[in-house]
Amino acid sequence: MSDSADDEPTMPGMDLPEVKPQASSGPYRVLARKYRPQTFAELIGQDAMVRTLGNAIARDRLAHAFLMTGVRGVGKTSTARLIAKALNCIGPDGQGGPTIDPCGVCEPCRAITEGRHIDVIEMDAASNTGVDDVREIIEAVRYAAVSARYKIYIIDEVHMLSRNAFNALLKTLEEPPPHVKFLFATTEVNKVPVTVLSRCQRFDLRRITPDMLFAHFSAILQKEGVEAEAPAIWLIANAAEGSVRDGLSILDQAIAHADLDGGGMIGAAQVRVMLGLSDRSSIANLMASILDGDSGAAIDLARAQYALGIEPVAMVRGLMDLTHAVTLAKVSRHDDPALSEADRERIGDWAQKLGFAPLNRLWQLLLKGHDEVLRANNPLEHLEMLLLRVIYAASMPDPGELAKLLESGRLPTMPLAAPAAAQGAETAAAAPVTEAAPVAEGPATSLTIAQIHQLLESSGNHRLAVQVHDHLRVIELEPGQMVFAAVPALSAGFARDLSDALFAATGSRWQVREGDGEARPSLGEVRAATAADHDARIRELPVVKAALAAFPDASLEEPADNRHKSNP
Repeated sequence: MSDSADDEPTMPGMDLPEVKPQASSGPYRVLARKYRPQTFAELIGQDAMVRTLGNAIARDRLAHAFLMTGVRGVGKTSTARLIAKALNCIGPDGQGGPTIDPCGVCEPCRAITEGRHIDVIEMDAASNTGVDDVREIIEAVRYAAVSARYKIYIIDEVHMLSRNAFNALLKTLEEPPPHVKFLFATTEVNKVPVTVLSRCQRFDLRRITPDMLFAHFSAILQKEGVEAEAPAIWLIANAAEGSVRDGLSILDQAIAHADLDGGGMIGAAQVRVMLGLSDRSSIANLMASILDGDSGAAIDLARAQYALGIEPVAMVRGLMDLTHAVTLAKVSRHDDPALSEADRERIGDWAQKLGFAPLNRLWQLLLKGHDEVLRANNPLEHLEMLLLRVIYAASMPDPGELAKLLESGRLPTMPLAAPAAAQGAETAAAAPVTEAAPVAEGPATSLTIAQIHQLLESSGNHRLAVQVHDHLRVIELEPGQMVFAAVPALSAGFARDLSDALFAATGSRWQVREGDGEARPSLGEVRAATAADHDARIRELPVVKAALAAFPDASLEEPADNRHKSNP
């Protein structure tokens, strides 16, 4: 047996190739910290503020307090630090003064960058909210700066200070010593008292546009030596919502994701999975199913996406984004670089086929459904009901079209069931018709009440026709025989008059008499019940509900032509 280590048996699973550890110069710094702006030239998207500060420094018209406000990640704290460097920079030779282009190499610039300058004090108002914390500042401002030109106080999230703390700061903020500057940063400027705002020079930092973020992230990826597809960078830029810090955090995650799964390349599909975004083609197919009215296909597609891990609310957002894109395409204002050519053609085709009214209705339905799905205990069920609601409402007329239909008498129809009390009468008497069926002369012919009414109208007997329509309640009706219920509104000689009128119209003798038993409603009562049911159902239509809600004094009226036809 050899003593050499090479002769020792190798255990299964332990024969992995040797991996040499990579040299590291220190702990990893996330991109948001590594690429924090160190000069005003590196601060993207805030040109107006930089120009104002540059002119103020050049003219020696520096305010004693600055307030930076804006959404998260647009550079409020970075701007405050840059202002501190600009005011305290002494240049590489130590002879410089305040400048909009700090050198970054002098001791004050390096100390401020590293956060160790004794005269630049940063305070987080979220954890130092009380009046005692402000009193420490008030006491300290009386003393001159130790080694810098200005003593600078940077207070982040200043809106978190208490009311007493703000009140204690007011006098010092209005008349500070000439060697003191205050720099405030906040995301909620509406919570800062007006008395404080009036004592500060305010800068509203803008959201960074997606195209600026795209260029910025592309440059960072090039410096990091990472390859990425252009659509993937656009997805990250759009997901950042105007925040550089949020975008860099997503980019950091995408690089790590690509290293594991993409062979070093950041792909659009991987970014979609990482961000939990629904696949664009799947959302487009879902939209196509909605527009085609195919409820089964829409639900199947939604369930397939849900099975892949896509949240229902993300699907609703995808449909909203697509609706927004189609609407903008109708006015030639849609330009999404992340779209493929096939998606562009599909959106353009929908923009040509769909009008603004259906698109607006679709947007409103999705907007309301988004909140419902977001709060739902079972989001998938709510999503399925939302899809069915959208598909159903897609075929409904808008208020303008509904008004035209009402004006022309062509009301939107749907399968409506007659009231239970009227169904028997309609079966026996048939639905009121505008034209009577041909009636044979000679032996007694089987007639409906509607046909009898029409015969009386056509023969010119209007008085008797009105009585038959409005008040005749039939108990029994057979060829040549009619039994009706006694109704006070019928004239005393109604039975004789009706019998004579039927003989004159048909040539057959009819026995017409009063009787006892269960009578069916009259034609007028049937028509009134049906109209009331139709009215109730029309009022339940979403479009009509919205119209009546917008115009509380409005009412549903049947066109005059229809009233004339239905009330002879």
